[in-house]
Amino acid sequence: MKFARKVWKLLVAVKDALVLALLLLFFGLLYALLSMRPTPGKVSEGALVIQLDGAVVEETADVTTTDLLVAQTTNADLPTDVRARDVERALLAAAKDSKIKLVAIDLSRFTGGGFVHLRDIGAAMDVVRKAGKPVLTYADTYADDGTQLAAHASEAWVNPMGGALAVGPGGNNLYFGTLLQKLKINAHVFRVGTYKTFVEPYTRDGPSPAAIESYTDLYGGLWRNWQADVKKARPKANLALVTGDPVGWLKASGGDFAKASQAAGLIDRIGTPSDFASRVAQLSGAEASDKPSGQLVGTQLATYLAAHPESRSGAQIGVVTIAGNIVDGEAGPGTAGGDRIAQALDDALSNDIKALVVRIDSPGGSVLASERIRRSIERYKQKGIPIVASMGNVAASGGYWVSTPAQYVFAEPGTITGSIGVFGILPSFERALADIGVSSGGVKTTPLSGQPDLLGGLSPELEQIVQMGIENAYAKFLGIVGKARGKTPQQVDGIAQGRVWTGERARENGLIDGFGDLDAALAYAAKAAKLGNAAWQVKYIGRKEDPLNALLLQMYRKRGTGGDIAAFAARRQRIQLAAAVNQAEAMVSGQGMQAMCLECPGVPSTATLRPSAGLGTIGWMKQLGLLVK
Repeated sequence: MKFARKVWKLLVAVKDALVLALLLLFFGLLYALLSMRPTPGKVSEGALVIQLDGAVVEETADVTTTDLLVAQTTNADLPTDVRARDVERALLAAAKDSKIKLVAIDLSRFTGGGFVHLRDIGAAMDVVRKAGKPVLTYADTYADDGTQLAAHASEAWVNPMGGALAVGPGGNNLYFGTLLQKLKINAHVFRVGTYKTFVEPYTRDGPSPAAIESYTDLYGGLWRNWQADVKKARPKANLALVTGDPVGWLKASGGDFAKASQAAGLIDRIGTPSDFASRVAQLSGAEASDKPSGQLVGTQLATYLAAHPESRSGAQIGVVTIAGNIVDGEAGPGTAGGDRIAQALDDALSNDIKALVVRIDSPGGSVLASERIRRSIERYKQKGIPIVASMGNVAASGGYWVSTPAQYVFAEPGTITGSIGVFGILPSFERALADIGVSSGGVKTTPLSGQPDLLGGLSPELEQIVQMGIENAYAKFLGIVGKARGKTPQQVDGIAQGRVWTGERARENGLIDGFGDLDAALAYAAKAAKLGNAAWQVKYIGRKEDPLNALLLQMYRKRGTGGDIAAFAARRQRIQLAAAVNQAEAMVSGQGMQAMCLECPGVPSTATLRPSAGLGTIGWMKQLGLLVK
């Protein structure tokens, strides 16, 4: 038996050694493969195919191994976000490329995008059309964002079972005031700003008059901008009919959503994916595809971008991207981790950067993280490096905070900005615990001993201290903005108070300097750096592509269809539920002082669909469940 055991141990050791050797060989080969410099893609004559299988965003989030495992377990298809600038750049290059005969944009699995990004992409689609090249779009169902893109198409196609919507911004938020009272949870709210409505869901059963006033002005401005963009691109579209009497509009076409959309001029053709693919092949001169039905033949976006890289010569203009919620720590990309971005800025300060463009697409977040980023940007200013801010879809609260070092601030009419205010939320559960027979007591050496006590309750002294801290942070916010905009703190306070503004109103109020996209900001930065006619290149600061994640995602990725109107509604409902859970978790996540915008509409990107940090490894809803059982 001893001999058998020794033989068995030897066999196990040999097996382990072989497994280890194979693993080392596999990862060695994988590392060598990923370390190889990719060769530029080959562009075939015919169509440029852009498949938007996710959200159009300012900065794509890294897809982690956890994301892939969750998607694999639930048999879900992980959305692939696309950087707006990449789509715009490809379109502008295609307009001048003799090999590209047309552009086909597949929106079947498009999950959304901000107005500013889609307006810029639509303008690039117009450039392609002016070059005499057709631009075709296809979707099973178009929402507002998809309809906005389709308006710029020479041929907008829709599935016979789908249609195009124009519902406008706005809708309902969840309010937890009564629920928290029933659960006997005290939501201690500390804020400054009449219009700082982020805290209202935790204290009220509906929006305050101030919130309704702010929402009405903001959404009204966004809706006017959306309609103007669609009407300019598609003058014959009958938006008044679609939005004024949607039921009557649909009844006039016998309840056929696709035909009603065509009758209203929102789309041009109705057909299956196979019909659309055949049309693309016809216009591009390609042979009939032997691939699965509906497979588009042409050069894919990633391949085309690889064949048309951005300029890598001349003086460097740095671009730091602040996208997503601003949080403490190293989070991101796709989420603006304050430590990560500040460190990247500090590391790049020693580089020979002639100017810095701060590109912002964020509703704000942590005050501490926002201030850390601002200080890192200020260090460029101290070295005499010109700084220009470029606002995308949203640059509010903390997103506005980080723009203040800039000597010139660009936004667009549809940008959401302002929301200058500060708040904090601390829940306590003493009433809920008392209801089930749990009380607290002890010895305190000072009024702050054991505080904040979320289970025994907050002391009056702590509440006053936190409120004073919030007021002090707001005063600093006013001072920072006042210094940047040449105003007194009192003047800034008159347009602050947490009020959110469109880019149009922000320029009237002096919160921004002018209208323009990222290219306009880069051109201004080059001029401010006195580069003259010299060549310059864009240097993105802090972004490091992870080839392993990209490979894993490509290996896992699968494509389906967007579905009919019912499937479309269900998908949007899931997105809304995920957002509601994140909103509820925000109350107990212990995030400290926040400069965050509630009114700012979000885009369901890979980053924003991830749950926010909860209480340890157990979600906050489960914690509440334990209390009420």
